[in-house]
Amino acid sequence: MTRKQRRLSVIAGLGVVLALAVGLILFALRDQIVFFYSPTEIHEKAVAAGTPVRLGGLVKQGTWKKDGDKNDFVVTDGTTDMLAHYTGILPDLFREGQGVVVEGAVAGDGSFAATNVLAKHDEKYMPKEVVDELKAKGEWQRGEAGG
Repeated sequence: MTRKQRRLSVIAGLGVVLALAVGLILFALRDQIVFFYSPTEIHEKAVAAGTPVRLGGLVKQGTWKKDGDKNDFVVTDGTTDMLAHYTGILPDLFREGQGVVVEGAVAGDGSFAATNVLAKHDEKYMPKEVVDELKAKGEWQRGEAGG
């Protein structure tokens, strides 16, 4: 085997090892990947119940109901509304009309079972996709959002 062939074999072998390593890492992290959706995207893509996702949008005015630790509110992107249920203490910045990112899963009844709520007061802290979608629909009002 010539020197050139040996070098090519080593490079090819390293490429295979690298590809296997990346594949194993992605396989190990597959359960940790959480996709981000707006209420419209969840509805259009028919996200399966129980699939972990992040739901982003605005808390619709007049929809927040609190009963002890239980909180029910509607997340909207201006086109589609989605009822979210969360048990626990909400962040101090949580308000109706404010941006929110809710982690959890779609429930069997089509509502959203939240495990974590992140209140967003400014587009600086809100995922770009949500801000762009809200701005396109005329729902984003920077002054109301505290920024």
